[in-house]
Amino acid sequence: MVKVAVAQMVSGEVLADNLATVAQLAEEAASASAKLLLLPENFALLDSKALVSLAREEVSSGNIQKTIASLAKKHNLWIIAGSVPLLSRSGDKVYASCLVFNELGVQVGRYDKIHLFDVDVEDRHSSYRESDFIEAGDQLVVVDSPFGKIGLSICYDLRFPEHYQKLRGLGAEILVVPSAFTYVTGEAHWEVLLRARGIETQCYVLAANQGGKHSETRSSWGHSMIVDPWGEVLALRERAGKGIVLADINLPMLHKRREAMPVMQHRKTAGF
Repeated sequence: MVKVAVAQMVSGEVLADNLATVAQLAEEAASASAKLLLLPENFALLDSKALVSLAREEVSSGNIQKTIASLAKKHNLWIIAGSVPLLSRSGDKVYASCLVFNELGVQVGRYDKIHLFDVDVEDRHSSYRESDFIEAGDQLVVVDSPFGKIGLSICYDLRFPEHYQKLRGLGAEILVVPSAFTYVTGEAHWEVLLRARGIETQCYVLAANQGGKHSETRSSWGHSMIVDPWGEVLALRERAGKGIVLADINLPMLHKRREAMPVMQHRKTAGF
């Protein structure tokens, strides 16, 4: 068994402050003997309009990536950086990229968010249009790690079960869902979607969410959690604000569950 951590944050508009919080949470995770830490979506900056400018800075300085790599190496900790803005090919938009760093600080995986959050929500922010500044990715990614095969996703992907079925088909044993779920949509659907994805794929689900008030119009649901392959919530941060939750990954138990109920062998797709 191995201990993993998911981080909850309330990221704001000041990069240095957000990275200082990441450093604090990484130290907490390492002190608790975690071997892997998942950060939420937009952990470095939640201000969507500034992401393109930040991505251009990253090309020259790589400040975010250097910070995460340094923390991973310092704490002997795998860190999954929920989403980092990386310039698209056109240079006018960014990819929302989930980056995976191993314990040596080496980037060993990258996933560009596929499903973009272009929706209207009954909250004070009202309208969300990620496609205005984010370019969608088109590749599924599963990363090998000492803790199991990790399938990558980001936030709105969670509403598309076929995304996770395909990750399971690629060998995923652990699914990560770094997010910035709104308060309204999170209250309605966050936990049930996470548990459903775990049950359907027989994978562990690590879900790191933003959790708190970011501005006068924007609040995130929080409730960062870890779900097991039976759909049981192993760890949950019930209150808003920054912090981590911890749980153990038990791969022998996961494989025992899969052997007892071999749903992948039973799937019938003809006619659907």
